[in-house]
Amino acid sequence: MSAALRRHGWSYLFVLPTFSLFVIFTLLPVAQGLVLALQDARVTGGSFIGLANFGTLADDPVFRQALGNTVLYATVVVAAQVTLALIVASLIQPLGAKSRVFYRALFYLPLVNSAILVAMVWRWIFNPNPFGLANATLGTIGFGPFLWIGSSDQALLAVILSAVLTIPGGGVVLYSAAMGSLPRELYEAADLEGAGPFAKWRHITVPLLRPTTLYLVVVYTILAFQVFERVYIMTNGGGPNNATITIVQLIYSTAFQFGRYGLASAMAVVLFAMAMVVAIAQFRSLRTDVEY
Repeated sequence: MSAALRRHGWSYLFVLPTFSLFVIFTLLPVAQGLVLALQDARVTGGSFIGLANFGTLADDPVFRQALGNTVLYATVVVAAQVTLALIVASLIQPLGAKSRVFYRALFYLPLVNSAILVAMVWRWIFNPNPFGLANATLGTIGFGPFLWIGSSDQALLAVILSAVLTIPGGGVVLYSAAMGSLPRELYEAADLEGAGPFAKWRHITVPLLRPTTLYLVVVYTILAFQVFERVYIMTNGGGPNNATITIVQLIYSTAFQFGRYGLASAMAVVLFAMAMVVAIAQFRSLRTDVEY
């Protein structure tokens, strides 16, 4: 028995139950999904067909549209949410301790609401009739009514707006906590140099927050790639005419409505590969060696 095993053997034993659950409920399903992606798997059985499912996806215009919608949604929503979280946290940070706690809780509390409930509210807001909240509000200043989720040209915009206009409470809390740990001597030195509030924010706060920004960008990107309930509730599963279809929505309908599990698994593999490539690119572009 090696010295390392004798020294850390009990540690491995304590980790074993959690690691076993990880293997059973995460690693094995992922491996099974990779196997299914190479099969023509249906409810009645399956047969090995190699990479044919991926060829089918390459020729499928609906999948290409779902891929484009997903990328567009993720690009706009992630950029907007990270920016909004940073701005809101920056406005909260100069307040007193009690005020900061109050506003952090205020922005975070909506996260405890059901995602389905939130999507239903946004469906009412962007209802295409004149009595939807968006149309009713714009009507008071002479605009509209717009079709919003009732139009193939406007539905995806409405879904994106519903995400952008929801301030990400988790990001606000993380940014606010990170700002509280930044070294005060840097700001004192900037004051001595005559730097204004915006200059200090731009040249000190934002660069030092890159580790937090990296974390939020990666997490929000993965969540954006997985958008489902918002599309499913607001547009009845990707309508009208597949204008808002996303990859996860297409995976759901392909597997559970049409029973083509192999093809759905191939879509999931493409989504996984896309998320991994984007995450690696984000790590390379936003990583930093700054410590404080």
